[in-house]
Amino acid sequence: MIKHIKSIVSVIAVAFLVYIFTFYIDGEMGIILLAFVAFAPLVSLFFMLYARKRVKVSFTCDAYVPKGSTLTVTVNIRKKGSFPLGIVEICPYATEIFAQDIKNRRLTMLSEEKKSFTFDLKAVIGGNGEVGIKAVYSCGFLGFMRTTILTPLPQPVSVGVIPQIPEIKASSQLFRSIANIVLTSDEDEENDTAMMYSANTSPGYEHREYSHGDPLKRINWKLSSKKQKLMVRLDEAAASVQPVLVLDLFRRSSVPAVNAVRGEEQIIRAMFGLLNLLIRQGIACNFVYRSPDGTTVCESVDNPDYPDQLLLKVLAVKVVPDTRVDIRQAGSNVCACVIATTDAGAGFSALTDQIGDPDNISIIGLSVASVNSTSAPLWYLDEDNNFIMV
Repeated sequence: MIKHIKSIVSVIAVAFLVYIFTFYIDGEMGIILLAFVAFAPLVSLFFMLYARKRVKVSFTCDAYVPKGSTLTVTVNIRKKGSFPLGIVEICPYATEIFAQDIKNRRLTMLSEEKKSFTFDLKAVIGGNGEVGIKAVYSCGFLGFMRTTILTPLPQPVSVGVIPQIPEIKASSQLFRSIANIVLTSDEDEENDTAMMYSANTSPGYEHREYSHGDPLKRINWKLSSKKQKLMVRLDEAAASVQPVLVLDLFRRSSVPAVNAVRGEEQIIRAMFGLLNLLIRQGIACNFVYRSPDGTTVCESVDNPDYPDQLLLKVLAVKVVPDTRVDIRQAGSNVCACVIATTDAGAGFSALTDQIGDPDNISIIGLSVASVNSTSAPLWYLDEDNNFIMV
């Protein structure tokens, strides 16, 4: 609105000066100036309208960038035909995980068929973001006329900003409680299996040495560390003794995105810090998260190299407001379930009710002030990278 007011004021100022020059200074020269002032806007309007269908804009950038670094975006402008174009204004944008000091760019294309320019975005918050072109305008060369181009704008690009994952100590109380539950469940399962074996005189639960091609999720890392060689289970019983980690990046539509992204980064850091610790200690996990197509995915994580790949998958997913993860994929019979959520308030119990034994649930929240609408214990990651129970 302010730009339109400035343009109108500029036109009125020019008309006033031409009027003064024509009637009070030099009438003949004033008539020439008057003709020019009337003719120039028409030429400017022609250039502006001509370019509307003859400009195509595209851009490229990396899909991931570490937090604290810069993302370089390259914008390409191509024109159709050899006729010189007027001024093209490019209006890029980026979501809240990037610093919002983005400026529009104006350029002209006379003899060039294509032009390009780059701009840098500072990645300030970890999580999923978006980069795109929100508008492209064809402008008259006088500067006070513009209209949107008619060619399609490029599709926005999803960009993941990789946060620094904390290194959680094995002395963490949350880790010790999970490890104790897993150890107890594992021993109970082996005892039950031994009873099956003695009663049926046939193996109900066995191990053998790893062979090339065996799925990694079958490896019993605890037994492998004892025997100093990889041992795989011969059935799927291992799933029942694997803790389930659930990532619930829930954002209420009433909360501005600029306020929500920092909490989402904090939850991602806490969850992957815990996941890394469990895998380093030989405890395989099932990890539940939302995929880019909106479905819920449950992946078995038993390889120390896999959490980094899983982090990239999580960072590629756009947060959908008012949508929680669906944990039914993990099953209801789990030895331990840790749900990291940005919001454990109203509606969160619908998530925890899907777990058969509520005593097996722990919640990771944002801080000591986080709302907890359930009876499950609430933990948060403090500044020293320790999990503290509220």
